[in-house]
Amino acid sequence: MSTPTRPPTTRPTPYREMEESIDLSAQLQHVPAVGGAEQELLTLNMGPHHPATHGVLRLLVTLEGEVVRDLKPIIGYVHTGIEKTAEDKSYWKVIPIVERMDYLAYYFNAMAFCGATETLLGLEVPKRAQYLRVLHLELNRIMSHLVWLGTSALDLGAISMFWYCFRERETILDIFEMSSGQRMHTRYIQVGGVIDDIPAGFEEKVRAFCAVMPERIEQYGDLLNKNEIVLRRLRNVCPLDEATLLELGVTGPLLRAAGNPWDLRKAMPYSSYEDFDFQIPVGTVGDNYDRYVVRLAEMKESVKIVEQALDGLPEGPFITEDRKVALPPRHELATSMEALIHHFKLVTEGFRVPPGEVYYPIEGPRGELGCFVRSDGSSKPARVHMRDPSFVNLQATAPMVRDAYIADLIATLAMLDPILGGIDR
Repeated sequence: MSTPTRPPTTRPTPYREMEESIDLSAQLQHVPAVGGAEQELLTLNMGPHHPATHGVLRLLVTLEGEVVRDLKPIIGYVHTGIEKTAEDKSYWKVIPIVERMDYLAYYFNAMAFCGATETLLGLEVPKRAQYLRVLHLELNRIMSHLVWLGTSALDLGAISMFWYCFRERETILDIFEMSSGQRMHTRYIQVGGVIDDIPAGFEEKVRAFCAVMPERIEQYGDLLNKNEIVLRRLRNVCPLDEATLLELGVTGPLLRAAGNPWDLRKAMPYSSYEDFDFQIPVGTVGDNYDRYVVRLAEMKESVKIVEQALDGLPEGPFITEDRKVALPPRHELATSMEALIHHFKLVTEGFRVPPGEVYYPIEGPRGELGCFVRSDGSSKPARVHMRDPSFVNLQATAPMVRDAYIADLIATLAMLDPILGGIDR
C-alpha cells in the first residue's frame, strides 16, 4: 500500500486578492449573551433536505439566538451500497458502479478504481491513454467546480452566476458526449486505457472551449469580487487553520485555501501528470473567500493542463494491447471468431487479477480520492473501499461554523462543496 508523504513546506504565491476598500472589522463572529444573562439554546434540524448539499444531508444545529454553538452532521440518507455491490461484480463491470458515487466526478471515480486494478495487474497503460485520461479528468474538474460555483452563488443570492456557470458546463458535457457517447457516467476510462480514441473534430471543439474559458473565469471574478454583499458573506467568515484541517484529514481546495499546497498531481504524480506544467493555487487565511478564490484559480490551471495534453498528445494505442484485459477491436468482431469469443468471455466472466491489495490515491475536485482494492485471485474483487474526500471534509463543518451566524453556516456549507452520493455510497 502506498503511503503519501508531505511535500516541502515552501508555499507558492497566494492567489488571494485583497480588497482594502471594504471594512469588515465590524463583522460579528461572537455574540455575547444579552444583558449578561445566558440565552436559551435551541436545537434545530436543518434538513434532511437542503439545496446546498447536492444530496440529502441532515444537520443537527444548536443555536443561541442566530449564532451556531454546535453542529452535528447526520448522513446515510442516500446510502446505496456501491462498495458491496462492486464486490459482486467482475472488475470490468465495477467501473459503471463506482462512477455513480460522486456524480460530479465520475471520471475520477473510474480513474481511482482502474488505477488500483492496473497496479494489481502490473499493467502498463499506453502514453496516449494516459494523456487522454488527464485531458478528460481536468475537463471534469472544471465541470465540477462550475457546478459548485453556480450553486454556491445561488445560496448567496447571486442568481445570474448559476446560469453562466451552467452555460460552460453544458459545453463540457457536449465534449464528453463527443468522446464517449454519454454526457454523464461515461465509462470512458477502462482498465488498461480508455474506451476509444478521440473522434474527428474533438480537438477543435476542446481548443475552442479552452480559448474562451479563461475569459469566462475572469468574468465570474468580475461579477463576484466587487460585489460588497458577496464579499461580506465570504471574507473572514468561518476560517479554519491548516493544523486543524490536517488533524481532521481534510485535503483538496479546503486545505490549500489555508496555505498548504498538498496536491497529489504534484506530490505523487500519476497518469503522466509529471509531464505537465501547472501551479497549485493556495490561500492565506483559510476563510470562505480563500476557498472560493482557490477553486476559481484551479479552473484556470486545469485549462492550461488540457491545452498541454492536446499539444503533446502522443501517437500510439489508446488502450493496452494485453488481450487478457482489453476488449478486441470492434472491427475484428465481424471477421474473427477468436475475437468474438474473447469479447464474449471478457464481458460475461471478466479477467482474473493476481492476489494482493493496493490503495490508489488521486487528486479529485474535492481532495484526495483513493480506492482500496483487495484481490483473492478471482475475477471479482474481494474488497472495494473508496476514500471519498467529501466524507472526510465534512468533519470540518462543525469547527468552521461554531460561533458564527446561521446565515454563515449556509455559505460555509456551500464552500465545502460536499457531494452526498460520495459520502454515503
